Amino acid sequence: MNVLIMSDSHGLTDELEEITARHKDEVAAVIHCGDSELQADDPGIRSMWIVGGNCDFDGGLPNELVKEAGPYRFLIAHGHLHSVKSTLNHLKYRAQEEDASIVCFGHTHIAGSEIDGNILFINPGSIRLPRVRPERSYAIISLEGKQADVLFYDFSGNPIKALEKTYTFA
Repeated sequence: MNVLIMSDSHGLTDELEEITARHKDEVAAVIHCGDSELQADDPGIRSMWIVGGNCDFDGGLPNELVKEAGPYRFLIAHGHLHSVKSTLNHLKYRAQEEDASIVCFGHTHIAGSEIDGNILFINPGSIRLPRVRPERSYAIISLEGKQADVLFYDFSGNPIKALEKTYTFA
């Protein structure tokens, strides 16, 4: 099972649709980790699991979502309310409270993934304003059994090999 993860699109609409269309036949769900700057009823995000970020002013977007895909429980948050620019501990504790094994977040605009305490953290970066790396990025997590392959792509759909990682859940 594959899940597409995006964040920090900051007003882009055509680009969201392009990325979603590119992978529509290979993913079971699409996550947006906030700062879309779109209204909650915007057709481009209606089918996504989406949360609000610090630049989202539509009160219709939740601060967090907990969703299940197969045997996996996802905690989705933008991160601005969890101090992700200084620590992932607040998100880790929140994931433990929700019994989530995968946390998807944004806010920093820095693409990356790591596992801590059997909780996988994924930040897809930003498809508009990347930081640290030059690529506008998004991620796809491929889940099979206890294995998670986290793959990153630039805006055009080219793999970012340096960020790819495989994790095993205990």
